[in-house]
Amino acid sequence: MTRLIIATTSVPGDLPTKLDAIAEAGFSGVELYEPDLTGFAGTARDVAVRAASLGLSIDIFQHLQDFEGLKGSEREVALARLDKKLELMVELGATTLLVGSTTRESSNSDPEVIDADFSELADRVGKAGCRAALIALPWAKSIRTELHALEVVEAVNSPHLGLALNSLFSLVDGSQAARLRDIEVERIFHVQLSDAPARDLGAIRQNSHFGLLPGQGCLNLSSFVRILSRAGYGGPWSIARMGASAADSHDSHARDGYRALVSLLDEVAQTEPALARPLPELPPRVYPTGIEFIEFAVDNAGRRTLSEMLRCMSFRKERRHISKSVELWRQGAVNIVLNSEASGFASEAFAEHGPCVCDMGLRVRDAGQTVARATRLGTPELSQPVGAGELDIPAIEGVGGTVVHFIDEKSDLHRVWDIEFDPVPKSQASRPAGLRRVDHVAQTMRYQEMQSWLTYYTSTFQMEKAQVVDVADPSGVILSQALASPEGEVRLNLNGARERRTFAGAFLADGFGAGVQHIAFLSDDIFETSDQLAASNFRRLEIAGNYFDDLKVRFGLSQELTDALRYGHILYDRDGQAEYFQIYSLPIFNGFFFEMVQRKGGYQGYGARNAPIRLAAQMRCSKARAQA
Repeated sequence: MTRLIIATTSVPGDLPTKLDAIAEAGFSGVELYEPDLTGFAGTARDVAVRAASLGLSIDIFQHLQDFEGLKGSEREVALARLDKKLELMVELGATTLLVGSTTRESSNSDPEVIDADFSELADRVGKAGCRAALIALPWAKSIRTELHALEVVEAVNSPHLGLALNSLFSLVDGSQAARLRDIEVERIFHVQLSDAPARDLGAIRQNSHFGLLPGQGCLNLSSFVRILSRAGYGGPWSIARMGASAADSHDSHARDGYRALVSLLDEVAQTEPALARPLPELPPRVYPTGIEFIEFAVDNAGRRTLSEMLRCMSFRKERRHISKSVELWRQGAVNIVLNSEASGFASEAFAEHGPCVCDMGLRVRDAGQTVARATRLGTPELSQPVGAGELDIPAIEGVGGTVVHFIDEKSDLHRVWDIEFDPVPKSQASRPAGLRRVDHVAQTMRYQEMQSWLTYYTSTFQMEKAQVVDVADPSGVILSQALASPEGEVRLNLNGARERRTFAGAFLADGFGAGVQHIAFLSDDIFETSDQLAASNFRRLEIAGNYFDDLKVRFGLSQELTDALRYGHILYDRDGQAEYFQIYSLPIFNGFFFEMVQRKGGYQGYGARNAPIRLAAQMRCSKARAQA
């Protein structure tokens, strides 16, 4: 069975709290970070007993460093440190000591001296009934690569000394995992998995600040795992220590780490027979085929505000729930639900966040399998009381405590609007504004939560991520991570806000947490949409005139097109021959807003270069309202 472990340094809290969280997440073992032990009030034996009671083994004791190449009293101190760690390992029941190559500049780099030191280490480790795994640190004095570490291990040639590999150290410089295929698998004692963004940084800074969970970065971890599996590696797979920016201030790292590790290994195992699946019954990642509905939690005042804005965007109220204060507004394939019930989940969401998006329905091929995968990976399944004539729609927890429901065509789920809702009397029909479907949903969260939700989406659904974009807000920086299903049926933007003063940061503070900040609708003709919006008295965000003057020069636009954009306050972007058009509503509630977009020529982005312009306009709008 594939064994999954995680370093205690990656999980916040004191040692007992860390062990509880690791066990609850589903791991079977830990890498015990020595400062976690030294800060613990009990004995090493107490730690061993607690770990065992939770079903956890202590696979790795980390770490011994600055050992080799020393002389005189420094060498004696290093040997004493080694012996003390071995005593602790015996009490802990730990099997393997992680040894990092020395970073001490005064150490001797003579290969014969280094080999002799590690021979001494292997002998002492073996006599203690343990073994040691040497990990090459890219910032070390001498041993900086795993192939150099392998030379030392082969020179010592002891069953008690082997290699520890870390995917970030092996791949971050652009190297390919294929070079590891010639390593004898018996030499590999331990494997750590860590990802990194596409940034040109030294390995030490990558490890300290940008070590990410598998799937959060851009390294080819699948190839790394596949090469080692084909070589016959059958040891544990570990989540290594995360960088400060990845693990800072959020408490779900154990759960996220488990979700990321299982997803990676399962994906590789489906095409690599040498690797056992970590969860044999885990359903495959889910292909979302569209957004079926978006539901708002509102009170009566919020319902009136949102209804008026929907009317101005040419939506029509088409149905009303058979027994609840719930309305369905529709245009094209867009279904917007307004829930003003005084009890139930939407009411609780309103009480906590005010008017907000509380629920999103995704179309999938199999709703049951979708929930099964999500819950096996640690996402809570949600169930609500089902009234007479209502469907029991499978659901899980989403961003910021929202709900994600799943609609398929294998049952009556796709007939929910006919089963649970009655048509409303037809009023005078307004001309549609040409909004066809939901183009994307933007979810704003604190920066520390962003990677957590990235893992949630990419491990559960077939969604690919774009590179993270830094968006310049007038009062700070927002990080934006775009996700999309393979054909773009579902697109999400995760926006991480650090500063309270930013527009996104204010949304978080005023709404008491993460949530959907804006929804974009797709139009086939943005200028026809703009004209109909104007006829419906739609109030749009006003864009500064300087922006359009710059557009004309930057893209060589005709005067006619520039004037049309200026007149409609339409933002524009171009990538090659592909074009993108954007219209924004004025913000409502706690900073929520709508967007209308058109994509031409296969444009796949989100107009990132326009984000500072939009944010500046929204800040001007907010200040004007505050002064009114």
